[in-house]
Amino acid sequence: MRMPETRGKLTEKRPLSDLTWLRVGGPADWLFQPADIDDLAGFLAALDRDIAVFPMGVGSNLIVRDGGLRAVVIRLGRGFNGIAIEGRRVIAGAAALDAHVARKAAEAGLDLTFLRTIPGAIGGAVRMNAGCYGVYTADRLVAARAVTREGEVVTLSADDLDLRYRQSALPEGWVIVEATFEAPEGDPEALEARMAAQLRKRDETQPTKERSAGSTFRNPAGFSSTGRADDVHDLKAWKVIDEAGMRGARRGGAQMSEMHSNFLINTGDASAADLEGLGEEVRKRVFQSSGIELHWEIMRVGETAP
Repeated sequence: MRMPETRGKLTEKRPLSDLTWLRVGGPADWLFQPADIDDLAGFLAALDRDIAVFPMGVGSNLIVRDGGLRAVVIRLGRGFNGIAIEGRRVIAGAAALDAHVARKAAEAGLDLTFLRTIPGAIGGAVRMNAGCYGVYTADRLVAARAVTREGEVVTLSADDLDLRYRQSALPEGWVIVEATFEAPEGDPEALEARMAAQLRKRDETQPTKERSAGSTFRNPAGFSSTGRADDVHDLKAWKVIDEAGMRGARRGGAQMSEMHSNFLINTGDASAADLEGLGEEVRKRVFQSSGIELHWEIMRVGETAP
């Protein structure tokens, strides 16, 4: 199939496993890495409307199934990772890593510390309304720029995106390219100390050295951990997984982490089918145990292997 002319990089039958944190998945029909916003907009405007488009960040919250993805996968790179400070506002490209944005903001005395321990990039943080320690992207987001499936560049408010717990109303095929946040002011040293403490706590409680994709399931309570001393755990995903006896459960090369049972890990040779199959088994066991239906936080896309 003939593809539009681009200035960026367009690769046919590109394996995606090396682009995801879980290191699984088959090829995309095409992988497009645009040079800049104009290149992306022109490509989408010219692309056949019958061809699916899938925006992909750094693959930190994603299972690509073993049969691959029948779509043009769009992955933003160097031309989309800038970070600028204007007063109390932080303007970040969609490919800027959450951790880098938090650190750059802290250096300027602006508090986006909730982003520091969130894996991934800003585009995904906006799309999934990422949050931690009781603060969400929706609480700080002023606006986001996106390119529509028709190639139009639009600006969306937080209200336009209808941000909810791990969800947004971003239309399918639209690509977020930039986000603007307004942050409370803070002392740079105090902000840095807070982020260091958050990192220590994360590393003590989560399998950060394993191949994982962060939290596997949304908390049934409908909110992230607050980090406060009075935080309750009855309706946290890890708690109901534990109560169902699934901490450490395995299927092939996939395992629910012994360290944090809401983390699905690739122990070395897992397939996407192993990982998704184990996740579905966990959902089944939790429902049998407690009547609670867990919902995936990890996005799963593509086709199963033939």
